[in-house]
Amino acid sequence: MDTVFFSHILAKVSLSEEEKNSIKTFFVSKKLRKRQYLLQEGDICKYLSFVEKGLLRSYNIDEKGEEHMNMFACEGWWISDMNSFLSGEKAVFNIDAIEESELLMITLEDFEEMTLKIPVMDRYFRILFQNSLVTKERRLVSSNTHTAEEKYIELMESNPAIIQRIPQNLIASYIGIAPETLSRIKKNIASRK
Repeated sequence: MDTVFFSHILAKVSLSEEEKNSIKTFFVSKKLRKRQYLLQEGDICKYLSFVEKGLLRSYNIDEKGEEHMNMFACEGWWISDMNSFLSGEKAVFNIDAIEESELLMITLEDFEEMTLKIPVMDRYFRILFQNSLVTKERRLVSSNTHTAEEKYIELMESNPAIIQRIPQNLIASYIGIAPETLSRIKKNIASRK
C-alpha cells in the first residue's frame, strides 16, 4: 500500500506517518483476474476503488448489446460508479479488469469516517473530485465539437502510456466510433508523419 497509493496522495497533499498508518486501516485489498468483474450493472456499488496495479474499464451496455466505454483506470486512478456508491442506487456501469489488477477499496461508511478523522483526506478527495469534474466537462465538449481524429489525438496526448495497453476496439468505443474508423484514423496520422 505504500507505493502507488501514497505516492498519488502525496502528490496532492502532505501526510504524517501517523495519518498514513490510520488511512491504511480503512482500506481492504482485492485482486482481480483479467475479465473479472468488480461491479455489474444493476448491483449496488459498495466500494470506491484505487488501482494499485493493472487496468480496469467502466462501461455500460445499450439495448442493442453494444458496449460504451465510460472510462479506463490504471495505476494511480480511482474507479467506481459514483452515483451508486454515494446514493445506494443500482449501478448503471459495469467495471471489469482489462489486465490482472490489484485494488485498494473503501466503503462509503469508512470513507466518511476517514475524511472526518483525517481532514487532509477530505481536501485530497475534494481536489480529485474537482479535477474529475473538469475532465468530464472537457470530455463532453470534446464529444460534441471534435472530430473522431481530434478525439483520438487528444486521448493519445493525454494518456500516451495507457493507450498502448488498451485494445483498439475499446479505444474506438471510448471515442464513440467503429473500430474500422479508428484504423483509418491511425493510418491517416501515420501517413502524415
